[in-house]
Amino acid sequence: MGTELAARLNMVATASLQGVADRLHAALDNVWPHNALVIFTEDCTGRPRKKAGDPEITKNVTIAELAALRERAAGGQWIGRAEFGGLPRNVAVLGDDTGAVLVLCPVQELPGEDRAVHARIVWSVAAACIARQVAEAAPDYLQKSRAVTSERLRVTAELTDRHVTDLESVLAALRSRDLDDARARAQAIDLAADALIRTRSGADLAAFIAEEPVTRAFERLKSHLRPLSRYEALHIQFIEPPADGRALPGEVAHAARAIVRSAVLLMRDQEEVTRIRVQWNCDGRNLLVSVRDDGPGSMDSSGPALRQLAARATALGGRLDLEAVENWGSRLEVQIPLDPPDTSEQPTELWGLAPREAEVLRLLASGRRNRQIAAQLGISENTVKFHTSQIYHKLGVTSRAAAAALAAEAGMR
Repeated sequence: MGTELAARLNMVATASLQGVADRLHAALDNVWPHNALVIFTEDCTGRPRKKAGDPEITKNVTIAELAALRERAAGGQWIGRAEFGGLPRNVAVLGDDTGAVLVLCPVQELPGEDRAVHARIVWSVAAACIARQVAEAAPDYLQKSRAVTSERLRVTAELTDRHVTDLESVLAALRSRDLDDARARAQAIDLAADALIRTRSGADLAAFIAEEPVTRAFERLKSHLRPLSRYEALHIQFIEPPADGRALPGEVAHAARAIVRSAVLLMRDQEEVTRIRVQWNCDGRNLLVSVRDDGPGSMDSSGPALRQLAARATALGGRLDLEAVENWGSRLEVQIPLDPPDTSEQPTELWGLAPREAEVLRLLASGRRNRQIAAQLGISENTVKFHTSQIYHKLGVTSRAAAAALAAEAGMR
């Protein structure tokens, strides 16, 4: 059992966010027999449901069903019959300290104690793997997460509007004084009202998963950074965001925390740094992040670590700027839009620009030089020059100013 457990732990610990459900399904196949499984985690805003196994079971599983099952497990374990995929099914539900929940279906009974412990350990490692990858907030994950989140909210809004309209029409008809049988009408009104509440609750839950109150997001950041000042001679000052600030899209909250954590660690590694100030603010359209130290001002924006931070911000349409003054300290300023870009009209598609070329053109239009573009995108200056040459060719221009002018006319900033 020890060798088998080690192999299964390695299988899930090395899984990607896209492949973790399939890996977990394979790892638990002979431990806790089941035909399908679903992982539910609110931290992964782009894909809160991760499915593996029989699609006839998983295809109709809803977030509302998973949220209800999580309540039953309450962070531990629950086995029983519940609504899952639109039908009553025998399920096993395993919670985790990360807030994620695993549902196995169908199951008949609890396996032997050794195998049950085995399953919980493997699931715990998988949940930790998901939480770690989301916290690291890699640029490619952030871009996919924002795209998926936007599409999910669009579909949710459309379905909600349609159901609300239908149900309100039913209620209006049933409340009509021209109808007889008051008792039947009253019962129908109650049923329709309950359905209306469920529809609206579903929309609220989807918005909750896609968004995080800015004050709660900042509190989570503080809890991550407190150990640095608790056990070291480093004072971290936190300047709270406004309590009435806009809620943050999940991917923005994750990116901001990841950037600040990494920035604080980079600043701490300098000599003679005793104080770091972390501030979040909102201007209604952007999350504004500032991290400042009292160190020697030796941070370099061209270094690989800061280039990676810049790439995280750029992945969400934001920007990162570093100001380092010798013997005065370093200040990192980050701006991340709260709304995804408007994709209704994309001039970059008309010009045939690749995604990276579009990013370079957008930064070029904002007045950045090649070195700054390279630092923000995490690429070399030679690569920027290559992309610029391709952009000139596709736009039919011969100068930087002409390319910037076309981009500005198209609304690229």
